[in-house]
Amino acid sequence: MSDHAVLHVRGRVLVGPDDVRDELWVIDGRISYDRPTAAQDVRTVDGWALPGLVDAHCHVGLGAHGPVDRDTAEQQALTDRGTGTLLIRDAGSPSDTRWTDDREDLPKIIRAGRHIARTRRYIRGYAHEIEPPDLVAHVAREARRGDGWVKLVGDWIDRDLGDLAPSWPREAAEAAIAEAHRLGARVTAHCFAENSLRDLVEAGIDCIEHATGLTEDLIPLFAERGVAIVPTLVNIATFPKLADGGEARFPRWSAHMRRLHERRYDTVRGAYDAGIPVFVGTDAGGTLPHGLVAAEVEELVTAGIPPLQALSATTWGARRWLGRPGLDEGAPADLVVYETDPRADVRVLAAPRRIVLNGRVVG
Repeated sequence: MSDHAVLHVRGRVLVGPDDVRDELWVIDGRISYDRPTAAQDVRTVDGWALPGLVDAHCHVGLGAHGPVDRDTAEQQALTDRGTGTLLIRDAGSPSDTRWTDDREDLPKIIRAGRHIARTRRYIRGYAHEIEPPDLVAHVAREARRGDGWVKLVGDWIDRDLGDLAPSWPREAAEAAIAEAHRLGARVTAHCFAENSLRDLVEAGIDCIEHATGLTEDLIPLFAERGVAIVPTLVNIATFPKLADGGEARFPRWSAHMRRLHERRYDTVRGAYDAGIPVFVGTDAGGTLPHGLVAAEVEELVTAGIPPLQALSATTWGARRWLGRPGLDEGAPADLVVYETDPRADVRVLAAPRRIVLNGRVVG
């Protein structure tokens, strides 16, 4: 499609869960609902259109052993793009991916800086590993480096205990979160276990990643404070394998991981039923492949979230949460077109008919 061509998307345009239109136009890279008046080269695409999908927990530039080279990071981003993911919240990466901002053919990235973890309490090569007295300073640094988010590692295995344990004293977390908020950043945290959650939520955290430790007594607290969760169920599916690998050295941790896995769907459904905001994230990068957003949406539906709400968790609702536009008049044209109605079967997301990024057909 040439720079001066107009794209006509015709069929059903899902502007929002209750706003369905018959067509839209892409003119000069932006969305319009008014038919162009000047005679121009027009290309028509038929189908069901959604805003570009959101992966709210994805790691571009991260591999199994830490940062990857630029070519590998580019391929990761292209893989995500190929599945319709056009907006990424990069929930922690040791790589500098600012160069992608100059690439109109790559998904837009909202960065959380680098993970901040306790010394020897996270995957080697991923995080700043520090002690509590240094937490506020590191949070301030990553808040300035990121795009409005900071990522903490809220818990990890304590080898002396042989089980998951919180990483940060309550007072340190409170001071760090307050500093991030002062600088205009929101804070999220990796949390698997139950006993890391209350202190972080009461300290003012904005989001919890994974949230497998949510229990009936904690769910009302999350709902009252409006703390979102990104369950990453495609990652939680790996817990049994992780538990098998750690059985010999850490049997208590292994048993705990299996319990968290077994109740994962009940945990997510309980959160949703209580009104906790739930968003789609895959935890791609590290050890998980990119391009899993459709599988994560399907997992949310399996957990009991209605299909329309699972779609919102990767489209309208997710974009609103992250402060980015959807299929709004004048917005950059980032959209995905499908052959059939994704509201009827979310598995349709795995097979985009057309992908449009910044007004250009890229897939």
